[in-house]
Amino acid sequence: MRVIAGSARGRRLKAPRARTRAAGPASVRPSSDLTRGAIFSSLASLGADMSRVLDLYAGSGALGIEALSRGAAWCDFVERDRSVCELIRENLRLTGFERQAQVYRLTSERALEELEGPYTLLLADPPYEDRAALRVLESLSGSMLVEEGRTILVMEHSSRHEPPNGFGPLSLTNSRRHGDSAVSIYR
Repeated sequence: MRVIAGSARGRRLKAPRARTRAAGPASVRPSSDLTRGAIFSSLASLGADMSRVLDLYAGSGALGIEALSRGAAWCDFVERDRSVCELIRENLRLTGFERQAQVYRLTSERALEELEGPYTLLLADPPYEDRAALRVLESLSGSMLVEEGRTILVMEHSSRHEPPNGFGPLSLTNSRRHGDSAVSIYR
């Protein structure tokens, strides 16, 4: 896995080792290069403001690091697993973005209570079978983390599931399938 564009282009990122469900939380599934490229191409065509980014369900941190590489001023990463948080910190060091980011070891639900907004870009790549994630994103849309008319939400999800038409004030503007993954953008 690598950063695909921007100032850290080509730098390799570390990914967490896969776990079985019996060993703990479902394994982290980093976004593919193809999917990340499609996400940021869509964001560029929308003229997305990447001044303050939240990478929710951060996993390896690849989405947030890609945003930083492409000019984001700041990114907060939220991940619940302690070892995966350390991996995100290592990936930030490898790419030189450790001074433009903060890693929070929190559940996504708790992050809604503890983080201060608003964010201009929200990146959400929850585990594909985590149906509770939709409730979290609905709560997120009505929180102070979202600024109506300015915040864009990008949700990566299984292509087997139809995306919701909206989350609170955020309406679905675009949804594209990329193999097993789909990317839906809300504004």
